[in-house]
Amino acid sequence: MGRTRFYIFLLLSVFPLYQILGQNSEQGVPISKVLEEISQAHSITFNYESSLLKDIVVEPIPKDLKLSAKIKSLENQTNLVFERVSNIVYTISKAIQLCGYIIDSESQSPLVSATVINKFAYAVTDDKGYFEIELKSLNEVLTIRHIGFKTIERQLKYFNLEACSTVVMFAQQEVIAPVLIETYLVRGIDKRQDWTTSIDYKKFSLLPGLIESDVLQTVQALPSVLSVDETVSNINIRGGSNDQNLMLWDDIKMYQTGHFFGLISSFNPLITQTANVINNGSDVALTDGVSGTIHMQTGKQIDSKFNGVFGLNFLNAELFLNIPIGNKSSLQIASRKSLDDFVRTPTYDVYFERVIQETEADNNVSNVTNSNQEFDFYDASFRWLYQPTDKDFLRLNFILINNDLGFNETADVNGISQSRRSGISQNTLAIGLNYKRQWNEKLSSTINIYDNEYKLEALNADVLNNQLQLQENIVSETSVQLNNLYEENRWRFNLGYQFTETEVINLNDIDLPRFVRRDEEILREHAVFGQALYKSPNNDFSVRGGVRANYLTRFEKLIVEPRLSVRKSIGEHFEIEAQGEFKHQSTSQIVNFQNDFLGIEKRRWQLTDNDSIPVLQSKQASFGILYKNNGWLLDAKGYYKTVDGITTQSQSFTTKYEFAKEKGSYDVYGFEFLCRKTFGNFNSWLSYSYMDNIYSFEALEDIKFPSNFDITHSVTLGTTFSHKSWNVSAGLNYRTGNPTTIPLVGNEIVDDDVNFDEGNGQRLIDYMRIDASAIYKFKISNTFRSEIGASVWNISNKQNVINDFYRVNESDGVNKFSRFSLGLTTNAVIRLLF
Repeated sequence: MGRTRFYIFLLLSVFPLYQILGQNSEQGVPISKVLEEISQAHSITFNYESSLLKDIVVEPIPKDLKLSAKIKSLENQTNLVFERVSNIVYTISKAIQLCGYIIDSESQSPLVSATVINKFAYAVTDDKGYFEIELKSLNEVLTIRHIGFKTIERQLKYFNLEACSTVVMFAQQEVIAPVLIETYLVRGIDKRQDWTTSIDYKKFSLLPGLIESDVLQTVQALPSVLSVDETVSNINIRGGSNDQNLMLWDDIKMYQTGHFFGLISSFNPLITQTANVINNGSDVALTDGVSGTIHMQTGKQIDSKFNGVFGLNFLNAELFLNIPIGNKSSLQIASRKSLDDFVRTPTYDVYFERVIQETEADNNVSNVTNSNQEFDFYDASFRWLYQPTDKDFLRLNFILINNDLGFNETADVNGISQSRRSGISQNTLAIGLNYKRQWNEKLSSTINIYDNEYKLEALNADVLNNQLQLQENIVSETSVQLNNLYEENRWRFNLGYQFTETEVINLNDIDLPRFVRRDEEILREHAVFGQALYKSPNNDFSVRGGVRANYLTRFEKLIVEPRLSVRKSIGEHFEIEAQGEFKHQSTSQIVNFQNDFLGIEKRRWQLTDNDSIPVLQSKQASFGILYKNNGWLLDAKGYYKTVDGITTQSQSFTTKYEFAKEKGSYDVYGFEFLCRKTFGNFNSWLSYSYMDNIYSFEALEDIKFPSNFDITHSVTLGTTFSHKSWNVSAGLNYRTGNPTTIPLVGNEIVDDDVNFDEGNGQRLIDYMRIDASAIYKFKISNTFRSEIGASVWNISNKQNVINDFYRVNESDGVNKFSRFSLGLTTNAVIRLLF
């Protein structure tokens, strides 16, 4: 009985629902009838295919509604598209479905969070770059946007409506010169049509002895770029000293370039994406760097997908994070920290010993012992990108670099053991702001502002004399640059202005006896520049010429610098180029005494005084020919460079003229040659450089003699195997020894000092190094990937002498001291990418 009552109750409950549905069905009317009523009421006509409206039923529409409201109601009920053709005619059609995939033109990877919009519809791509959107008419204009890429505006009829096609977007932020030669040396090192050598670390494979994409190590693989003392803080481009190089990190001039006081680059490889090396023919927007320019840049595209890298090697731990902030902004953070606080690896010990050899931190004076030696380095950098509109782009950069070394000095003073701590620190804090406005397709403006402060500080404790000495070298620089770019057909014009203020402070402070000397100098410089670039229609000829006018307010000095670069293709396989430039710079590094700053980082920055430290000015010209065909690349170049205004203090003398303070010049003639062959997965190269580099110092005993950076012959031989998972590389570096001066045989000491023979009349033994490295990449899951690698530096463990110096001993004899490069050094790395 209970079950019967339940069924009766269920029937009574369901019956009203069917009744309601039935009533609704009875209320539905054919859409054709509704259209007739609307046509009569508003005196309009509907055009459509008769089969389109078959079996479509709609709810009756209230007659008191406006025409637009009635049509909107029909669209919502039927998913049909009503389009107004004229005041009295409307067409009716089905909605159009469009789908597709959006990818990056360069990396071919999907673009996530790209927007696809028109007046009535909106879609966003997923993690595969896929989108779907419903549109009304083939004539509708679809707009596709993604931060960092050129906006696409295209009518629907020009898309493939039958299948989900691929849409390619191109990067927009920078005017990037097209690649002239891909894989100039190895994959990722290219030659561009603006005469620069570009290294793209996203594509970079591997170089011998390296497992990190260390910017200032990789550039030394190029002809005529080397380091006479095997440090990244002393890179010599075409025979110039390191202070004659312009080092830029995202358009910020850097005065500190190395960790471990020069053994590894201070620029985090995880955030530094590209590096451009310019030997000659510089853009007029660039100033300083009379020998060359190394321009390091972070990525210019906003990445809307969170990702990161964590790495660990025998020297440091590193971390990189990309953090999207909405669809118009992203933040990238990168950091490195040395392992000395946690563990001391054999690699770390080798680097540490190389840094302190033959310095006070290694061998103190007699009766003083060193202990508790500690060394630490870290860096942190971030980049914020923001694109509020298609025409505006903002970039904010920050970088912090720090090196700290400390040790205890202990001695018995009057029978009592006393200990004091000495130390040296080197740090940089810089911030930069870059804003670009694309006024229209032809005209854009960029303003770049940066502020940089570099500080080198040493505290030297003399335990025996109860004395404390403080030394400081501080550089503060602020710069503002405005650059306007106008493009018209085959022409490109630049016009700009730059203001730079540089302050340099040098401090020496001794407590007993009390002595304080503080030198502070400020130099302000204004510059205007203009440039024109022309490319032929078939791109077989290009010429870029310009001039930069610089005014140094302190000296009321005007310096005009013309610059020219010409490239011409001859047939399909040959290219010739000619370049020339005038440049100047107002800062240089000098050495007052070899034991300054504990002898570890003894070079200090100094502003020109236009007298004893002149303004450096250079002139350079070069001519080259390049051949490429069937995997072969031959590149030969000759050059001449003269630099006036150098001082003996800036040239790293450690023998004769170590304490001289004279000014002069140098002239260098050089030849560079590169031969590269690509076959399959292998890439092999041979590079050779010849140089004749001669000093001229009118006030010295030897008026003309070889430069300290005169490396007559330099040869590099290498090969790299690149596969989907493996990168393996091995190579050999050979060069003639550095010039040096020896004591005069038979008359080694005069007036209790070393009596030297003719300046740089001898050479150190030739330098040779064999290196190898390998990296294996594999996928852990859809979220995680990994890389493991290992390297061996100086496999033969050859003792390469990089410097000699001499001192008179207690027996009135001469002792010879030598500094050596790194011996056999191994390293390993593991990275987790997510």
